[in-house]
Amino acid sequence: MVLKLFEAFSIERWNDLVRPFEVVEMDKAAQTAVLAYVLGKLEEDRGNAVDWDRVIYALFFDLLRKIALSDIKSPVQRMLRTEYPHEYAKLNGWIVEGYAALLGQGPLLDALSAYLQSADENRDTTWRIMRAAHKYSAIRELEMIARVNEPFRVEPISRQLAAELAEFADLAGVSEIYGHGKLYQFITKIEQLRFQTRWNQTPRVPRTSVLGHSFFVATMVLLMGESLGFCPARRYNNFFSALFHDLPEAVTRDIISPVKQATDHLSAIVKRIEDRVVEKELLPLMHDCYRDELVFFTANEFENRIIDNTGHTAFVSFDDLQGPYNDVRFKPVDGRLIRAADHIAAFVEADSSISYGITSVHLRDGRNKILSLYPDPTVINGHDIGSFFASFSRDG
Repeated sequence: MVLKLFEAFSIERWNDLVRPFEVVEMDKAAQTAVLAYVLGKLEEDRGNAVDWDRVIYALFFDLLRKIALSDIKSPVQRMLRTEYPHEYAKLNGWIVEGYAALLGQGPLLDALSAYLQSADENRDTTWRIMRAAHKYSAIRELEMIARVNEPFRVEPISRQLAAELAEFADLAGVSEIYGHGKLYQFITKIEQLRFQTRWNQTPRVPRTSVLGHSFFVATMVLLMGESLGFCPARRYNNFFSALFHDLPEAVTRDIISPVKQATDHLSAIVKRIEDRVVEKELLPLMHDCYRDELVFFTANEFENRIIDNTGHTAFVSFDDLQGPYNDVRFKPVDGRLIRAADHIAAFVEADSSISYGITSVHLRDGRNKILSLYPDPTVINGHDIGSFFASFSRDG
């Protein structure tokens, strides 16, 4: 399943237009997730209910659908849905069948099937947030590539997307984006993570961005939580903590691990500098309704933690997370699981390129370093991560 998700880094978008940078499906999914989060938080601040489980699973299922359908353009899919509903239903069934072996027969596969068959039926606030996030992430991509395309190629698409987004102008976040206010500045700041390439010191195939990597980690954390009985709050906290775990790099850029480890104290110093830069450049762009939460998500991002009865962050064991703190009141986060997923993502990024024949000492050393961190067996928050990596050792 990890390797199937990784395919989204190779699915190109807008491939009938000139693109000044790589525009891939994983990055689009990541930006949609960021938009869904901020739009949802602003709607909650207005007193509107948001079903965050629906948001999270819709983001995941939409990515699975994109991976399965690859290059079928959205307008073609809409025509299939409206003009040939019977064939569209069979197409969705084909998608579900393709994932049966990977997801296994059970609630998650059933949820994927139900979502594909009825994604547009309940057009409530949650649905509208998701649609607006999808539309605006596509608009931002088009705005960035429009500068190098002849107007006749992009203007009809731009008008169509603008008209579709206008249907959601009553959402607080959409109206603020239109006015290029603080939310727009925050979104475009995070957007810089799309342009930051991981493993930037070495050639690699496929190239992966920091933002896409973050969503990749979030999907893996979601999958790993399926078997552990997370409460909805823990699923929410884990997913969005993973999505935003590299948020400081929007203003500091990606400082690679070997550099951070060059001296005994450099890693801690870099973390302190990151915190200062984030406080100066990112916090002023955040709304009050999600600022404290994002700080909680990004501080001590790889530690198991909660908010205790005094309102302070406390570090806890996995058994505590599974027991008394698996409750919305404590905002539980499986930070160690996020770290394991982060390492899995980094490992697959290196291993995939090596398997394609594009390799370097940096990739080989990085791959081997991660393998050494997880001897078989190594159990992290209920998952045998060591066994996962051992399967690659056997294959390699």
